Order: sequence, then structure tokens, then C-alpha cells
Amino acid sequence: MTTFILRRLLISAVLVIFISIISFFIITLTPGSPYPWGDMNPDISQEVKDNFRKQFHLDEPIWKQYLLNMRDLLGGNLRSLKDGRSVLARITERLPATLALNLCALTIALTFGLLIGIYSSRIAGTWKDTALSTLCFALLAIPEFWVAYLLIIGLTSWLAIPLMGTVSHGILYPSTAAAWLDGIWHLALPATLLALGGIAAQSRYVRASMLETLREDYIRTAYAKGLAPDKVLYHHALRNSLRPVITGIGGLLPALIGGAVIIETIFAYPGIGRLGSQAVMERAYPTLLALNVLTAVLVLLGTLLADILYSVVDPRVRLE
Repeated sequence: MTTFILRRLLISAVLVIFISIISFFIITLTPGSPYPWGDMNPDISQEVKDNFRKQFHLDEPIWKQYLLNMRDLLGGNLRSLKDGRSVLARITERLPATLALNLCALTIALTFGLLIGIYSSRIAGTWKDTALSTLCFALLAIPEFWVAYLLIIGLTSWLAIPLMGTVSHGILYPSTAAAWLDGIWHLALPATLLALGGIAAQSRYVRASMLETLREDYIRTAYAKGLAPDKVLYHHALRNSLRPVITGIGGLLPALIGGAVIIETIFAYPGIGRLGSQAVMERAYPTLLALNVLTAVLVLLGTLLADILYSVVDPRVRLE
């Protein structure tokens, strides 16, 4: 296990380097101006522009810009083009909000995906199973932003659900119970929307795996011994059906992180997804580089965790 983890960490480090190189070159080669005041502003002198370019290494060749930006990133000295603040400080401010959003979405996706998948396997072949399958495929096909705007329009008219930000007007003390409940209330809608695709995908994985497991000989033997159907289903079949779910987590994490950019922008949620969308519009190279590296690290660590959990769920799997 230790050898496997060390090998995966080494491979992940190489992947992060390649991801950072590709993303940086794509960002910097895209047409546009990195100046926060715009490229054609007549009130900005050439001297100010030259000092700005020198401060942020924009006067260097592109390959050297990458090396200097990575040096500053690893040393914690990378600065934002917009206001000169530390990029890591800006990300640290918003990272807890994004982690909370993604953890809630992941919990919702896995919980409801597991429950729907188990239920679908028990009613396989019925009209209810067909209806659930159709609904799941629809959730996979429908864009999240379209559903989000429909819910915003509908909920604004009928329900008093907070739609923007993380704190309601009038919350003065963030450590109180009322503030915690208010934060959860703000988190409910964006987390649910972010989890819709995951619920659909995970339920299909669980259903297919459960149906395959229920056809095994040891399941028939368990029924022949007179064990209760629920005990056979949950005690014998479910654990052996969780392997595809664990594997699916590795693919679910990138989808959640990518979807958070859209959801956070729509709901004005102060996370790193919204910070990334703002950085794209502002052409903030350092911020985008740091966000891409951070996202790559989180995704690779998530897939590594999924592989480790895979061996825990099924002891027959050896990762060495």
C-alpha cells in the first residue's frame, strides 16, 4: 500500500506540472490585455505600463514567465494582477466556501444516488424503474445553469429561499446558531443543483452493480438458506456492489469542481469557482495558474482516495 501511494503521488506531481504548463500557455496566448485598467486607456502612461509589466514578469519570454510564476506560487509570493494582493490569500479566503459547497453536493449525490440505485434494482423491469431511469438520464442531459435559472425564477415568486451569497441581511454575529442555520439555508439550493448530475450517475452505477450482484450464486444460496430478503440485499449484496460507486467518486469530483464555477457565478457564491470566472474575464494569469494547480491537486488526491477506498471495500483488491 505504501509503495502504491508513493508511486501515485510521484505520478500526480508530474501530472500537476504538465497541467500547469498547458493551462498557463493557453491562458497567456489567448488574445486580450492583462492590464487591470485596459489596454487603450489614454490616462495611463507608458512608464506605468512598463513598471506593471516588469513587476509581474510580463516583459519576459513566455517560458520564463511560467517559471517565475511557478517560483512565486511555490514560495507564496504570487501576486494578483488586479490589486497586487497575494493570490494564495485570495484563494484561502474563498476555499472554505467552495469546500463546504462541494462536500455538501458530494454527500447529497452519494446518499440519494445510493438510495435511488438500490430502490431501482429492487423494482427492475417495472414502470417505476423505467420512470426513474428516464428521470436520471434527463438530469444528466439538462444543463445545470438552465435548471438553476428556472428554480431562481420559480422560488423567487413562491418561496422565501435565499438565492445569493452566503449570509442574509441582518446577520451580525457569524458564530451564532442563527448564522450557522442561515449559512446552511444559503447552501441548500446551490449544493442540490450541483449534485443533480452526480445523483443520476451514481444511481445508475449502483443499479447496474446491484443487478449484477443479485445474479451471483452466493446470493441464490443465501435465499435458499431462508435468509430475509432485506438481510441478503443489504448485508450480502450491497457491499459487493459498492465498488463502482467508489470508482465513480474519482469522476464525480472533477465534475463537481467544474460545475461549481457555473453554480457559484449564478448564485454569487463567494468561492474559488466564482474567483476563477472573474479571473478569466480579467485575464488574471497568476490567479488562474494558482487555481488550475489547486484544482488539479484536489482532483488527483480525490482519485487516489477513491483507489484506496476501493481496496478497503473489496479486500480482494491489492494495490501493490
